[in-house]
Amino acid sequence: MEKTDKFHILIILYVCFIFLIMVDVPIDACKRRILFVDKIKIAIVGLGNCASSLIQGIEYYKNNGCEDVNGLMHWDLGGYLPYDIEVAAAFDIDKRKVGKDVSEAIFEKPNCTTLFCKDVPSTGVKVNMGQILDGVSEHMSDYDDKATFIVADEKEHSKEEIVNILKGSKAEILLNYCPVGSEKATRFYADCALEAGVAFINNMPVFIASNPEWSDRFKEKGIPIIGDDIKAQMGATITHRTLVDLFKKRGVKIDRTYQLNTGGNTDFLNMLNRDRLASKKTSKTESVQSVLSERLDDDNIHIGPSDYVPWQNDNKVCYLRIEGRLFGDVPMNLELRLSVEDSPNSAGVVIDAIRCCGLALDRGVGGILYSPSSYFMKYPPEQHSDSEAFQLTEDFINGEREN
Repeated sequence: MEKTDKFHILIILYVCFIFLIMVDVPIDACKRRILFVDKIKIAIVGLGNCASSLIQGIEYYKNNGCEDVNGLMHWDLGGYLPYDIEVAAAFDIDKRKVGKDVSEAIFEKPNCTTLFCKDVPSTGVKVNMGQILDGVSEHMSDYDDKATFIVADEKEHSKEEIVNILKGSKAEILLNYCPVGSEKATRFYADCALEAGVAFINNMPVFIASNPEWSDRFKEKGIPIIGDDIKAQMGATITHRTLVDLFKKRGVKIDRTYQLNTGGNTDFLNMLNRDRLASKKTSKTESVQSVLSERLDDDNIHIGPSDYVPWQNDNKVCYLRIEGRLFGDVPMNLELRLSVEDSPNSAGVVIDAIRCCGLALDRGVGGILYSPSSYFMKYPPEQHSDSEAFQLTEDFINGEREN
C-alpha cells in the first residue's frame, strides 16, 4: 500500500471519529482525552513538602515502566497513567519560592522531605504570590528560617487576579495544600476554584466537601470536589482504622485508645499553635470513631499531633495504643510504632485523587465525588469502612457509579 493511501485512510478514520463524537455516540471519555488532551492540568496552592513529593512522583513514574512499579494503588486509573498530570499554575507566599519555576521551588526551604527524584525538568510555570490570610501562624517567626516560612515582599494577588491566572492557565483541578488551621485561606481558594470553574481537591482539614453549604455550591456549578483532609497511603489514620475494624470483627470490645504523632516538618511546627488544631483533631478523631462498633467517650480517645521534633524533618512517628477486652472480659492491649516519610505517604493517595477527579470532569459529573472522598480522605461527607470505600472507588473508576 502506498504511503499516500495510508495517509488517506488515517484521515478518513479521524473524520469518522469526529463524526461519532458530534452525533453523541458513546465513546470512552478517557480515549477521547488521550487523543485530544494529553495531561490533566492541575494548579497547586502551597508548594510545600506534599506538593514536592507529588511533583517528584509524577516525574519518577514517568521514568519507570509499569513492569517495575512500587508505591501506587493504580498504575492505570481509568486510562490515566501516573504521569498524565501537568502543573499549570502554582501559588505560594514564601520568598524562596515565589517567582521561581515550580521545578526549583519544590526543593527550596523550608521543604525537607526525601528527594527521591532530584532531576525534575523545568515546567515553564512560575510560582505566583498567593494570599496570606491566616496561612502563617505568628509563633513560626520565633524559629530558624530554614524551618519556617519567610513571607515574600511581593504584593498579594487579588481574588480576581488569582481567578484569571487559573482560567488563563487552563487548569482543570485546584489542589489545596494550605497549612493546617488555614480556615480563611482554604475557603478563599475554594471560592476561587468555583469562580474559575475548576475542580477542587481539599487535602487539608478545613471542612469544604463535608460542609453542605460549600458542597451545594460545587454541585450547582457542576464542578467536582474531593475532600476533606487527605488520608495517607500507609499512615497513622489508615493503620488505626484498620486495627479498630479488626478488633470489631474479632469481637474485641475497645475501651480506650490513643494516637500520638511527632514530626519535624513545617506542618508539625505550625501545629504547635493549638488554636489551629480544632479541625485537625476533629478530622482524625472522627475518622477512627466512624469505624468503631460503639463510639468512645471523649475521655477515652485521644488522637492528634503531639510535638515538633526538628531533627525528624519529614519523618513522622506514630505511637498507637488500643486497650480492649477479649473472651470472658479478659483485658488486652496493643501498642504499635509506625515511622513513615510523611509527604510521599500523602502523594501516593493524591495522585489517585487527581485522576479520579479527571474522570469526573471527562464524564461531566459535578458536586461531591462521594466514593473517592470516602477512600482518600479522613473526613469525607460519607464515612465507610476502608474495604467498602475501596470497592466504591473501584466501581467509580470503572464507571459503575456516578460519584
